[in-house]
Amino acid sequence: MSDRICSRAGCRADARWQVLWRNPRIHSADRRKIWAACDEHVAYLRDYLAAREFPVEVVAFDTEGVS
Repeated sequence: MSDRICSRAGCRADARWQVLWRNPRIHSADRRKIWAACDEHVAYLRDYLAAREFPVEVVAFDTEGVS
């Protein structure tokens, strides 16, 4: 088990994805928030943010240069 836990409410699974996002109404362009996501919830979390028209990017935790 890793120390990265999915951000979906009630989920305790290991997270393999980073959902990078910002709310453009309150965050400057250089600020991004990070939610951790397991395989099961990565699409749910991405879609939740995209439906609110927030800029969203999904990156694997093992991607070089991203931790």
